[in-house]
Amino acid sequence: MILTTENILLVGSILLFVALFVGKTSSRFGVPILLLFLIIGMLAGSEGIGGIHFDDPKMAQFIGIIALNFILFSGGLDTDFKAIKPVLKHGLLLSSAGVLITAISIGIFVYLVTDFSLYEGILLGAIVSSTDSAAVFSILRSKGIALKGNLRPILELESGSNDPMAYVLTILITQLVVDKDATILQAIPILIKQFLIGGILGVIYGKVFTLLINKIKLEYEGLYVVLGIAIMFISFALTDAIGGNGFLAVYFCAVYLGNKELIHKKTLFKSFDSFAWLMQIILFITLGLLVFPSNIIPILATGIIVSLFLMFIARPISVFISMLPFKMLFKEKVFIAWVGLRGAVPIVFAIYPLTAGAEKANMIFNIVFFISLTSVLLQGTSLPKVAKWLKLTIPNEHKQRTQTDILLEDNIKSIFKEIQIPHNCDAIGKQIVELNFPKTALISIIKRNNIFITPNGSTILQEGDKLFIISENDIDLKNAIDCLNINQLPS
Repeated sequence: MILTTENILLVGSILLFVALFVGKTSSRFGVPILLLFLIIGMLAGSEGIGGIHFDDPKMAQFIGIIALNFILFSGGLDTDFKAIKPVLKHGLLLSSAGVLITAISIGIFVYLVTDFSLYEGILLGAIVSSTDSAAVFSILRSKGIALKGNLRPILELESGSNDPMAYVLTILITQLVVDKDATILQAIPILIKQFLIGGILGVIYGKVFTLLINKIKLEYEGLYVVLGIAIMFISFALTDAIGGNGFLAVYFCAVYLGNKELIHKKTLFKSFDSFAWLMQIILFITLGLLVFPSNIIPILATGIIVSLFLMFIARPISVFISMLPFKMLFKEKVFIAWVGLRGAVPIVFAIYPLTAGAEKANMIFNIVFFISLTSVLLQGTSLPKVAKWLKLTIPNEHKQRTQTDILLEDNIKSIFKEIQIPHNCDAIGKQIVELNFPKTALISIIKRNNIFITPNGSTILQEGDKLFIISENDIDLKNAIDCLNINQLPS
């Protein structure tokens, strides 16, 4: 079947429906849902039962860039800065030095055991050097794995922030492979420029767009989601246009936004959580369509050797070296090393050598695809067992909830209080979003001049307003009252 404008919606919607239906049953068998999406794409491809012919790397690359924007933006919104602050150095070292060590170690190994040049080996290493945030997030959450200490924030910070480093390395090493006159010394300034511009602009975007979201008056709540999408693409495209790392800017911008009080924040979180899942499904199915299973057979031996080296040597080496400055238990480092899942992101990065015309691009793509497949299959399915074997799990009820967990839960608040705003209250004239209410407390309704108002973040408080506050517990209720700066409540 050839994809056309007439049938692409029908075929796409059928594949999406099948993916959701099959994914619902995957947990019964312990198979990661993302792996099933990939297999569905392969089965629907030209060498599968679907017979859909798709051999357009540039289109797949475009879809990959769009999908990664949504996945990184959603991951950034999910990143609770209070949770990651104690492990910020851990995560950043893993996502920078760890990625570089992985790329170089794989590059040297591949150079020694295959006919790849050193640059070609490092290119392969760079492509598979980052852990896949989509795979890590989905498996940790879908399996309900509650981890001891700071393991979860370390893993989520690393997987959410290491894609930009792998992306830059892939682009630079691809240029070195294609252009024989290029040197590594020419690539270093570009690397520094990418990260400086991307990081600085990401924070600037976050500050500017926080003010914009809270000050702009949009007529419908759904338009704030549209605004979020525009913010995401502006952050990527504008940064990329001036030579910065667009993916890093998107992630930093989203982290900043996610840790500020925003109007309709819960709607934004839920919407981008859904968008991220949709993009993961589309991405995995697209990449499954792009691969030709018959091309993987010739590289099976090489793929197995490189996969085993990555899982059992390269990844552990990068983790143990990166974590040298910190006091961590040996078993914690072992677990972090094992959660080095490779998913769709390396496959997307493997498309860049294809579009650049690198000599061994097809072989690299097929090896990367095989590595991602085996990583999700072996590491993904064994994560819960490894965590329990290393005695790093805790009961789910003792798991520390992040702001994302709170925002995405529809739990019923149990404490209720009526409070009237006195004439000398500091909260008068302020928007609710400016009060910095606890995440587990909210103003459910406001009675103003005998009229009941359903408030949102942009609602401005007035003297005499009677607030109906609900909260999960007495402590958060007290904190909510403190945010109103009311010294004495009227009796």
